[in-house]
Amino acid sequence: MTSKSSIGLFILLISLLSCKSEYKFVLNAPKKIKITNELTISVTDKNKNPIDSISFSIDRKKIKSTGNTATLKINDYKLGKHIITAIVFYENKTKKVTKPIYFMADSSPEIYTYKIINTYPHDKKAYTQGLEYHNGYLYEGTGRKGSSSIRKVELETGKVLQQHNIDAQYFGEGITIFNNKLFQLTWQSGKGFIYNLETFEQEKEFKYTKSREGWGLTHNGEKLIKSDGTERIWFLNPETLKEESYIEAYTDKQKVEKLNELEYINGKIYANRWQLNSILIINPKTGKVEGVVNLNSLKTLIQKSQKLEDTDDVLNGIAFDKENNRIFITGKHWSKLYEIVFIKK
Repeated sequence: MTSKSSIGLFILLISLLSCKSEYKFVLNAPKKIKITNELTISVTDKNKNPIDSISFSIDRKKIKSTGNTATLKINDYKLGKHIITAIVFYENKTKKVTKPIYFMADSSPEIYTYKIINTYPHDKKAYTQGLEYHNGYLYEGTGRKGSSSIRKVELETGKVLQQHNIDAQYFGEGITIFNNKLFQLTWQSGKGFIYNLETFEQEKEFKYTKSREGWGLTHNGEKLIKSDGTERIWFLNPETLKEESYIEAYTDKQKVEKLNELEYINGKIYANRWQLNSILIINPKTGKVEGVVNLNSLKTLIQKSQKLEDTDDVLNGIAFDKENNRIFITGKHWSKLYEIVFIKK
């Protein structure tokens, strides 16, 4: 009995010692936080074992810490997903602990309605994917395999003045005009095309370097700006066509996905959302959704004169006449194009 008791006591002692030396680190941080709040992160050990020191970083950028805690202002960060990393030093060892965190907008979007200024004819055979206003004409990119094209269109009549059909294997997407070249995306083929603006002759093609799909396209005078159907908006080097950086579209409550056709207007990114009759106004530096334009009644209006496929023939197409401060919008297979102004509620 004495021998068995000794053995049992020995096993219990070993077990207690093992539990005491076992480290289980916890990275303490909120799941999401508004950008105007101060962020505090820390590391603790579940078994309350001692920690020598900790090195903290966000997205691989080191941040200052005091003991096992770091506190910092995050108002200069972009919205969306970030990765917090803690390198923990203990008992001559190190361990890396990571955790995602989401930076949210500081306020909800402002709501806009609209007023129709002019109405123009639009080719209802056009499955509109991209729209651009340049030197008095509309340029339009259409989609679907076998019927994708780029077009030059007369605004007042809707007449197609020039058209280039792309290979039937490609599903055409957004377009933009930059440095006197016309750029066009394709949906799931992972590539885009560059055309001579005068002749529509294809001069080059380029591959997407980080995103998987092509949806909307615009530019800010320095970079091409591309959506991929998610909440991300990419900024491309116009020379190398590489996707160099991105923002993520967020409100104060959630991310906003299915970003489609884009237009850069007076320092903001305007974005259609696929299958939703609204336009988002997005801050290009942070990703904050600053405004939402409700255009549901516009689709209702056009349905009085034509039948639309509810989930397919949706609002899509934003063009901006910078010289005259005019905004044009249309939709897939819509027979009309509208010049509108946005009115804050």
